[in-house]
Amino acid sequence: MSKYKTSYIFIIPILVMLLSSCGAQRQRVKFTDLTHPKREFRGAWLSTAWQTRYRSMTVPQLKSYFINTLDQLQVDGINAVIFQARPYADAFYKSELEPWSAFLTGVQGVAPEGGFDPLAFLVEECHKRNMELHAWLNPYRVSSKDNEIFAKNHIYNSCPQRFVTYGGKIYFDPGIPENRTFICDVVKDIVMRYDVDAIHMDDYFYPYPIAGEPFPDQNSFDTYAKAQGFSRNQLGDWRRNNVNQLIREIKHTLEITKPWVRFGISPFGIYRNIKNTPDGSGSKTNGLQNYDDLYADIKLWVKNGWIDYNMPQIYWEIGHSLADYKTLIEWWANNNYDGHLYIGQDVKRTMDATTPSGDNQLKEKMILSRSFTTVHGNCFWPAYELLDNYKGIASQLQNNYHKYPALIPAYTHMHNKKPKKVDKLQEEYTQTTHTLSWESLSDKHDPETAQYYVVYRFPKGEKENLDDAQYIVAITKEKSHVLPYEGGRIEYKYVVTAVDGFHNESKGKSKKIKL
Repeated sequence: MSKYKTSYIFIIPILVMLLSSCGAQRQRVKFTDLTHPKREFRGAWLSTAWQTRYRSMTVPQLKSYFINTLDQLQVDGINAVIFQARPYADAFYKSELEPWSAFLTGVQGVAPEGGFDPLAFLVEECHKRNMELHAWLNPYRVSSKDNEIFAKNHIYNSCPQRFVTYGGKIYFDPGIPENRTFICDVVKDIVMRYDVDAIHMDDYFYPYPIAGEPFPDQNSFDTYAKAQGFSRNQLGDWRRNNVNQLIREIKHTLEITKPWVRFGISPFGIYRNIKNTPDGSGSKTNGLQNYDDLYADIKLWVKNGWIDYNMPQIYWEIGHSLADYKTLIEWWANNNYDGHLYIGQDVKRTMDATTPSGDNQLKEKMILSRSFTTVHGNCFWPAYELLDNYKGIASQLQNNYHKYPALIPAYTHMHNKKPKKVDKLQEEYTQTTHTLSWESLSDKHDPETAQYYVVYRFPKGEKENLDDAQYIVAITKEKSHVLPYEGGRIEYKYVVTAVDGFHNESKGKSKKIKL
């Protein structure tokens, strides 16, 4: 998620290609389903690295800002917030392993006043709104600028031999096993103490290459590679294996700690260029590559089930000469091995790019992302441009693409059983409210039980269809829903379902009610 990424693929003004048929896995559904899918991941990245806004706020101001941010994202239809909790081996949460982030307080290691914990606050506030909170960690980055001063308790001060300097910045050496263990300890610490829904990492594995400067990992290669079965001409394979082991060990850490917490990656948008793959399996692109340049074999991770969702950053325009959005979404859709695939969307580029008719490219990109059976949602970069309603994107999401709520796609590979139906669905009257209430087997510590509920409403004579998002009137963690008053003569059928922590939905329980 770097502001420098554009330097790797030159932006050349060209005519945007018309939307056309592409890919054998293109979904054949009614247009209304493309317009208002009932299940869709709708995420937004809330970054903290290089953000100056937080360090100038008091704790009351921080709380107010976060509340307003989540309220607005909820209005925009966002159902998952990707919060950057660990930007540079530091923390936006209370940690015994790493210091407080300088992006939070201005000085690394200095805690917010009163012990305020942003991650704990955001988890609670997201869950109040039935939004997921994914804790976004950057694994190897350590310094954000040259000559950075680390807090006294920073691991660099006690174990400098485990780090390397590249391009004037400090990184964990990915080839040292103790570093993988430390990163897994950070993951375990977070999931043990915070009710996060997922651990998320983006595209910063081995750092973006600098022309003429080799990455300085010769010492760790000489120390570990031979014992691991790698020869001197297999440096790239060894580096990929280092990252593979990290991914596998993080997934294992989650499985033995909180197996319902998911693990997601948002890799750089190009896996490999077709010219670099002898079997022709790469994409028809020409840019930086995960496999060859960042040593991130994302395709292997998806295939082996080491991650629970893949969210490639397809940030370019439709018609880009070197990295066409349409080419890339089709490639990822055809290489997802039945996993959860969400598309990383760059707000500014999407809204700045135009179609031949002069409109922005949001419509074409949304239709494309929804037209593959193997694509299950989108995530918008950055959240701040949704908050600013950049060129009207928030308005378009509210009034069109996110007009109706959506459930996050079920993670059936983790648990594939519906929770029990709700029970004792009934009307309740008080002097002030008319309420629909129900009972349900629910335990927040047991994700196989109901974690939230979906309330549908069907006019009299309308066929019950729980696959149509337009009939959803509420998605709530409460076991009740306040009903409107419409004169007491109009009859509706209300249906309530229970949804577990993996987003499996129960069968419905119905009741006819006059409003």
